[in-house]
Amino acid sequence: MPQQPTEDCRVCVARIGAPHGIRGEVRLHAFTNDPMAVATYGALEAEDGSRRFAIDKLRPANGFLVARLAGIDDRNAAERLKNCRLFVPRSRLPKLEDADDFYHVDLIGLGVVDRAGNELGTIAAVHNFGAGDLVEVKPPNGPTALLPFTKAVVPVVDLAARRLVVDPPVGLFADTPHAPTSPRKRGEIDAPGASAGGPRAATAAPAAGAPHPDPLARSGESRKRRRREVSPGLG
Repeated sequence: MPQQPTEDCRVCVARIGAPHGIRGEVRLHAFTNDPMAVATYGALEAEDGSRRFAIDKLRPANGFLVARLAGIDDRNAAERLKNCRLFVPRSRLPKLEDADDFYHVDLIGLGVVDRAGNELGTIAAVHNFGAGDLVEVKPPNGPTALLPFTKAVVPVVDLAARRLVVDPPVGLFADTPHAPTSPRKRGEIDAPGASAGGPRAATAAPAAGAPHPDPLARSGESRKRRRREVSPGLG
């Protein structure tokens, strides 16, 4: 059975970009549903655990945030932080109230089976390229496959059992003796929001519509069927 994430596991909530100006400010790319909410999580930890950063000031800019981090006072110090990914413990994420909302970190690594119980693989990542959430399934052999994260295609998300039950298009998993209960041609899927299986929500951490750079972090979004990126914010 896939290992369940613990409250001690970490979620990537932001990435530091280039310096902004000469006084130590940095561009910050937040992966939270509300980008400004990244400042509500407390100190952010570098990926290797060697440093923690408190956000002293934060303001929106054109496509990114501008942050002043405690102890970073000049451009040279800011330059050394470029591309540093910032994490928080899973326990800091707020509880999701909607049963169809899921954090990416809770979806990554789930086992995937079809309605007949045949094992198809595990969830390797969650993506959104602008037309709805997609789960990337890594089978035991062969290339990965993308499935729409809708109730029609993913009717069951069982976090306790660490698995998804899916009804994939015919032929997508060619090596599996799969007979979907609702046959459809490959590429024929229910439109997002259709009553047969409306969208789910997954909450991870990058901005809506952008592919998530970090599988662990897309551990945060929500699905209607939604996945939550990281969170709508604390409090």
